[in-house]
Amino acid sequence: MAIELKKPTRRQLLVAGGLAGGGLLLGVAVSGPSRRGLADKLAAEGGERFLTAWLKISPDNIVTVYVPHADMGQGPITALAMMAAEELEADWSLVRAEQAPAEKAFANEALGNRFLAGDAVPPMLKGVTAATWTKVAQFMNLQITGGSMAVRYTGHHGMRVTGAAAKDMLVKAAAARWNCSPSECTAAMSMVKGPAGQSATYGELAADAADYSPSARPKLKAKKDYTIVGTARPRFDIPSKVDGTAMYGVDARPEGLLYAAVHLGPVFGSSVASYDASEILARRGVKKVVEFPGGVAVIADNYWRAKEAALALDVTFDTKGNEAISSETIFAAHDAALDAGKSDKDFETGNAPRAFQTAARTVEASYRVPYLAHACMEPMNCTVWIRDGKADVWLGVQDPLGARARIAEVAGLDFDNVTMHPMLLGGGFGRRIPIRAGFFDFPSEIDFAAMIAKEVDAPVKLIYTREDDIQHDAYRIASSSRLRAALDESGFPTAWENRYVHKDEPGEAPHIPYNVPNQSIRFVEIDNPVPRGPWRSVAHTQHTFFNESFVDELAHEAGQDPFEYRRAMLKDQPRHLAVLELAAEKAGWGRPLPAGRSRGIAIQQSFGSIVAEVAEISIVEPGAVKVHRVTAAVDCGEVIHPDTAAQQVESAIIYGLTAALFGEISIEGGAVAQTNFTDYEMLKLADTPAIDVHFIESGAAIGGLGEPGTPPISAAVANAVFSLTGQRIRQLPLKNHKLSPASGQFAQAAD
Repeated sequence: MAIELKKPTRRQLLVAGGLAGGGLLLGVAVSGPSRRGLADKLAAEGGERFLTAWLKISPDNIVTVYVPHADMGQGPITALAMMAAEELEADWSLVRAEQAPAEKAFANEALGNRFLAGDAVPPMLKGVTAATWTKVAQFMNLQITGGSMAVRYTGHHGMRVTGAAAKDMLVKAAAARWNCSPSECTAAMSMVKGPAGQSATYGELAADAADYSPSARPKLKAKKDYTIVGTARPRFDIPSKVDGTAMYGVDARPEGLLYAAVHLGPVFGSSVASYDASEILARRGVKKVVEFPGGVAVIADNYWRAKEAALALDVTFDTKGNEAISSETIFAAHDAALDAGKSDKDFETGNAPRAFQTAARTVEASYRVPYLAHACMEPMNCTVWIRDGKADVWLGVQDPLGARARIAEVAGLDFDNVTMHPMLLGGGFGRRIPIRAGFFDFPSEIDFAAMIAKEVDAPVKLIYTREDDIQHDAYRIASSSRLRAALDESGFPTAWENRYVHKDEPGEAPHIPYNVPNQSIRFVEIDNPVPRGPWRSVAHTQHTFFNESFVDELAHEAGQDPFEYRRAMLKDQPRHLAVLELAAEKAGWGRPLPAGRSRGIAIQQSFGSIVAEVAEISIVEPGAVKVHRVTAAVDCGEVIHPDTAAQQVESAIIYGLTAALFGEISIEGGAVAQTNFTDYEMLKLADTPAIDVHFIESGAAIGGLGEPGTPPISAAVANAVFSLTGQRIRQLPLKNHKLSPASGQFAQAAD
């Protein structure tokens, strides 16, 4: 389908308009209705339709920031409001923030313009590209929270610009009122002051300010002048989460609500062959049984009755032969594909084959990691009410606009006839991105909820059991990597070769930051019916474990300290080197540890941030790893909200530790063997290590923080295990290895 894309009249168009009662609405857009027409529409609808990065200034001097990202605990609502308020020179006590509604006008152009296009776009085309990607984002209904994009893209390129433009408009309005030059006026604490002692609040000036056209490129503040950004402001979302009034998707309670539970085919790709619902329909409270692709739903007047009936339902599934698939056959297919020698190019530089021919020695190793589930604390759920050709949807989701479009498609409704009520998310990590149903050939729980709701004349809430969630996830993909290095006489690599299975996002994840002149990184693909989707930090989790573990192997082969070895190879990477050195310093690298403990180190750049981590571990009975302390150094360019920034790194480390120590989805008979937290274990509070996080504000472009803390931890722990035991961990999780301390000959060289 062709999309007509028109070049905007300016590099970046800002729109503004008055609100009923004299307020001001301001936002960023590259196309759409006229400024006045938009203002009239917003006023008519009570200001409940917004464009990207809207600020609303009310006559009572309250500033409301509408943030086009979901809150799944990472705090974007507060952080982005801080960025807007900083440039606006707002009084923080008068600032409010909310999640923006699921409207096409709020489609996330940053996903395309920054995340997908990135630095490949020539600077002279950036304006046209922004317009193009906004159109594409609206066409594709993208409003995604993921990829660590909120602060570094929406915040930096949207909130800051909008706040600064609004301040300029308010100053111009004040200058006109006082018959002076805007340069004679100053804005601070939600007030403009004039040269003769005049003053007016933003609320008093808002109606007049709406008559001015906002600047597309307003002057932004210097960091030295910040008063809000970089300070620890209380998060807007915390009070309601503490007092229990916060509303998550599972809390939706529209009047007349019914509940749905599902009986899904355990084998991937199964379809319903037959079922007998006669006994189930006779049960108390059961309203209906509905078949949908891959399973059968039971609808009842409470969740317990629906769940118990679904579990008892007699269903026969056609497994289509997929019951022959297992973890063993999947990894055997990996090996066969790698053995075949045919691969696709990922990254090549220099002449790796020639370097191997002249190498003083070579080192090679094979690594693999299993599938992983997301295991969000809030079970998957979706509430849909379809009536009179329209639908209301209550859902905690990482892409409200995409979910709205998906519900419309599945239910056979017009997009405009679907109303989305975004709720809080009890964890996401990539699990709650409905767009995966458009990119991967399998339905999601959102699809099922819409299908079920079509068959009932009442609102229906579908809730997955924990077993449903663990066994019917969109998994982080299992992957294998064969690494080989050519070493010179000093033990440093002259060539690096990597052959791995599955090219995943982001594309740079398999690449290394080290000074190795000859590199050959290639991949192979295999197919199987196991559904896969994005998982916190995506491909960085697999490849950081592979690469950073192998670098430790090379350091050991060279007889060098792992930290010093990396340090030597990063001499031309000043940001990486600074992060590595800070992590080592703060962790006390080289200083003696208590008997029976060791340290391991790893580093990775992902989503624009560089993170190095040092793990301090011991071995406890019966041969398990105990992580006592993790020290992290982070260069994310600039820290917006210090508390939230540290919390995000801590959270990412804990999530990665769970995967490193316990995480394993194993396939048996075409189905997931794990069922619940009893056999898909999470890291418990009592076993959570002390975590120290240290930031470097390098002045580089802002990087993400929700994901970059996850990738290094598995390699750091595995490297510490080798230091203590002499046993090299090349396959996760660690729970599958019985470990015991060695004599210490493999400890850090400096110990």
